[in-house]
Amino acid sequence: MNASLIIGAGPAGLTTAYELSKLGKSSVILEADNQVGGISRTVNYQGYRFDIGGHRFFSKVPYINQLWHEILGEDFLVRPRLSRIHYRGYFYDYPLKALNALAGLGPIEAFLVCLSYSKSKLFPHREENNFEQWVTNRFGHRLYNIFFKNYTEKVWGIPCNEISADWAAQRIKNLSLSTAVKNALFGEGKSNGNLITTLIDEFFYPRLGPGMMWEHCENSLMENGNPTIRHTRVEQVCHKNGRVEYVVARNGSTEMTEYRSDHFVSTMPLRELIHSLSPAPPDEVLAAANKLRYRDYLTVVLIVNREKVFPDNWIYIHTPEVKMGRIQNYKNWSPEMVPDSSTSSLGLEYFLWDTDEEWTWSDERLIEFGVRECVQLGLIEASEVLDGTVVRMKKAYPIYDRDYRETLSTIRQYIETFSNLQTIGRNGLHRYNNQDHSMLTGVYAARNITGETNDVWSVNTEMEYHEEAHTNGHQTGDRLIPTRVKPETEPKSSMDDIMEKVFARLDPLALGISVGSVFGIFIFLATSILLLKGGEVVGPRLLLLAQYFYGFEVSWTGALIGLLDAGFLGFLLGSSFAFLRNWGLSAYALIVHRRAQTERRRHLLDKI
Repeated sequence: MNASLIIGAGPAGLTTAYELSKLGKSSVILEADNQVGGISRTVNYQGYRFDIGGHRFFSKVPYINQLWHEILGEDFLVRPRLSRIHYRGYFYDYPLKALNALAGLGPIEAFLVCLSYSKSKLFPHREENNFEQWVTNRFGHRLYNIFFKNYTEKVWGIPCNEISADWAAQRIKNLSLSTAVKNALFGEGKSNGNLITTLIDEFFYPRLGPGMMWEHCENSLMENGNPTIRHTRVEQVCHKNGRVEYVVARNGSTEMTEYRSDHFVSTMPLRELIHSLSPAPPDEVLAAANKLRYRDYLTVVLIVNREKVFPDNWIYIHTPEVKMGRIQNYKNWSPEMVPDSSTSSLGLEYFLWDTDEEWTWSDERLIEFGVRECVQLGLIEASEVLDGTVVRMKKAYPIYDRDYRETLSTIRQYIETFSNLQTIGRNGLHRYNNQDHSMLTGVYAARNITGETNDVWSVNTEMEYHEEAHTNGHQTGDRLIPTRVKPETEPKSSMDDIMEKVFARLDPLALGISVGSVFGIFIFLATSILLLKGGEVVGPRLLLLAQYFYGFEVSWTGALIGLLDAGFLGFLLGSSFAFLRNWGLSAYALIVHRRAQTERRRHLLDKI
């Protein structure tokens, strides 16, 4: 059989088939569900359309952007992004806006946040093995507790110190408090010239939701003789002598069918794939597969009799008093997601284990629970809810626990013994990819079938991607695909690595903002306390600051002037200290480095 066999009709599987079709190759896709798109599908309930989570279409990979426009054409809309954090009754802009965050936290908490941030920059965790250490080093422990800990543990269901730092590095790479402040001040979502996807303020989105993209893709493939067979679950993957020969799939409820091919591409969850192999893999591979964990997910959709509920595309719910993790406003993703413009549809997202009590609740009970939490958050009134439905999605998120690297390595080594089997996509690689990265693994897999050699496991593992294509040492024309950034110099020696760690640079902007915030808030609080205390002469000693701070006086206006003056002075002191320290240590490091080189040369002469 010449047609390649693809398991799963999500973004990765469909992209594989689409790329194969462009390369003149045929394929057959087997999909267990009754709908394509995987977690990127769009569900239609009474004319109201909604995602399984929100799916922004944004990529730094030009070829993926090209594919999206190629598949969907004029139905691809540019949409503004607005998202906020709800925490204990207050909405915080996300990405961070300094004045909004300070107003929400209050002066005392803001002061403590700045102190905590300063401490994290001066005394960071030496190791970043888990999510807590990674985030604390970039935001400070106090901000981590407020904005990261509770929400992250809602999503993953395990403590943050048990989540691998790899997840943070992959999902929020390059973002830090100083970067967020730079974006708030200068409107730039960039770090060292590289766009930070967490900070983008607009994105593409299909007119009728992400499922529209994948339904169009399925239809295009079908027209070119590449069918997607739905309701077909692969139950056995039969192999011999290092090659997969055929798969056995259940069509509907009872009928079993064999599908043979020369090439197989799987997007099945790795745990399921390993257990479907016949003959069974070695015991250590089975044991590794059993260690892989997945977080399950359900959406409670509410139809609300209100034209405008809130302006956001979505809101992160960090408030610990409710179980909801995030809420989507589908109408703000695309106006055509609702059939009646006088109403709105909201998606209340809950992250669960399929063994949790809530997973087995009836739809009616879940809807009632969701309404109650929305009312508790002050978003809607219970009487406004016209209707609702529930959608459950198992194995939505592969979990990055502390053991996942070792576990995944064992499985990968075994999978790579098969010469004609590739695993791709979020579940096929057990990696929390965005759909553009999942699509890229599909592109790689398709081109591998035609004779190229691309590493699908390398996608979304590097801290940065270089938008220049290299395949087998040759460029692929306008098909730009990110590859690992190649160093401009030779690999550094161990001495160079040690020097970088010992003489690590301070960020002048970050330290300046931190020290300035501490100074400014301290003067503001000191003045405020004296004003509240009162007396015949208020703060005579503090008034001496007027000699240094232009316009300062012990009054409420003076308190604001002192906040600005002291903040500016603190910024100068902090940034100057960082600059001078960096300069001094660089000079000292250069001296140490030259001494070490001289010492090495002297010992080299001894050996001649």
